[in-house]
Amino acid sequence: MQINMTRYYRNSQQGPGGPFGPGGSGGGEPVVFWLLIKWLCLTAAIMLTAYLIGGIHVAGFAHALGTAAVLGVLNVSLRPFLFILTLPITVLTLGLFTFVLNALMLKIASFLIPGFSVIGFWAAVFGALVISLVNWLLNALIKESGGRGRPETEDTIDMEKRNDHWE
Repeated sequence: MQINMTRYYRNSQQGPGGPFGPGGSGGGEPVVFWLLIKWLCLTAAIMLTAYLIGGIHVAGFAHALGTAAVLGVLNVSLRPFLFILTLPITVLTLGLFTFVLNALMLKIASFLIPGFSVIGFWAAVFGALVISLVNWLLNALIKESGGRGRPETEDTIDMEKRNDHWE
């Protein structure tokens, strides 16, 4: 019996080779490309938030890039731990405490990046809310315009029945 595994790529015109080969990103563009796009979206959200919220200040685009990178690392490393630690209060507040966690991540980023500052608790809460909404909107617009974020793959097994056995 022979099992034929074929991987189909939804966004790829290049087939399974893609830019990184079969084990790469799973699509037409590498994962690094989509990480850069998401990083730029978060940077734009931070710049817009600094413009809209009075207590948030960014010294320039480079500082916004650094802030976006630090926020990304904090959200991947520290936020899940804090979320699990504060799960009881998050449940009691019906999820509203997550706004406080997002504000805390923003405040920690302001301590780590010298050209980025958040002054006050409410500025951090509203800033985190605006950053989340703008980042979500930009990522949704990118997905609608043809990009799909990280492309998905499908694994299939093609088999045919010949002479009373499957091949």
